[in-house]
Formats: sequence, C-alpha cells, structure tokens
Amino acid sequence: MEHIELQGKTIFVTGVAGFIGSNLAARLLKDFDCKVVGLDNMNDYYDVNIKEWRLEQLKNDRFTFIKGDLSDKGTIEEIFEKYNPAVVVNLGAQAGVRYSITNPDAYIQSNMIGFYNILEACRHYPVEHLVYASSSSVYGSNKKVPYSTDDKVDNPVSLYAATKNLTSLWHMQIQSFITFLPLACAFLLFMDQLVGPIWLILVSQIS
Repeated sequence: MEHIELQGKTIFVTGVAGFIGSNLAARLLKDFDCKVVGLDNMNDYYDVNIKEWRLEQLKNDRFTFIKGDLSDKGTIEEIFEKYNPAVVVNLGAQAGVRYSITNPDAYIQSNMIGFYNILEACRHYPVEHLVYASSSSVYGSNKKVPYSTDDKVDNPVSLYAATKNLTSLWHMQIQSFITFLPLACAFLLFMDQLVGPIWLILVSQIS
C-alpha cells in the first residue's frame, strides 16, 4: 500500500469517543503534526461519562469534536465540505449482538446508512485514504477456529453481524470506485480475540 503523508493533513475519525477511536486520535495528535476532526453521537449504549472523559483527554488546538450521527447525511457532507479531510477512518458503528435484538433501528441507521453516507462523501469530496472496520461477528455460526478471511460469511446469527457483513460486501463495490477516484482503501476486521494496542494497527494503515 502506498505511503500517505499525514503531516499537515486533516484526518476525520468517526466513533472518536469510543475506546479505539479515542486512542487512535490521541496517537495521531501525538505522533503527527496533523489535525483530527472527530465525530460521535455520544449515545448511551454504555456509560456516556466514559466517552466524555476520553474526549477531555483529547483537548488540543488541533482537535475538533462534533457531536452528530453518521446517519445524518447533511452533517457528514458539512464536515467534508468544511474540513476537507485527506484521510477518513470510519470506526463509528453500533456494536453489540444482544442489543441488536431489542434496538434494530440503531444498527440500520449507524452501520448501514451511516457507512453509505461516508462512502458517498468520499466520492463527492475525494479523499486520499479511507479506513473502515468490520467485526469477527460476520462469521456467524462458523464452527471453524481460528477464523480466516477466506471463510464464508453467509450465515450471520444477529442483525449486528448482518449489517457488518453488508459493509464487508460493500468493500467489493468500493473497488469499482477506486477505478474512477484517487482513493486508497483499507478494510480492517477486528477479531474478538485480538489484544494489544489496536490503534497502532490503524496508524500503520493510514501512514
């Protein structure tokens, strides 16, 4: 993958108040002379105080936080138009398997419509690099372990898995975008067994 210079660039991180998003933003601000624009809807899926504490740690002249929802196309377009990000890291998503049974709308709005809005914004406001994440939940009832990227993902066992699987399929569609747009793309599959500084993996993907 071609190296992308981050110095002096603006990086748009969705889900920035989450564990991975906040650590990624902190590392970017520490290691690079770049600007970070972060988006999060600050929902109460888990303790909002934790998210607010993470945002407090990110306070910096080069960090801008926007409270908003991925499913709001107007908000996404406004961010791209105003800040002109060179790199987009889409970590914003509604997570959780059990929660998807009682709150299905949250998954459709965030994981499907939200991701679509990001793709469309990258198309209309071309960026240098897009990084986005999926989940090991896409493997569903697959009994084979450890999982492999070659395994089938056609039997999801939750709505959460189905929405993340759809974004994985959209990854193939993105390849057709690349034919027409100067867009480098990285697709990350987060595994439940993965431990360690995940944000370092993300930094390696976009730098």
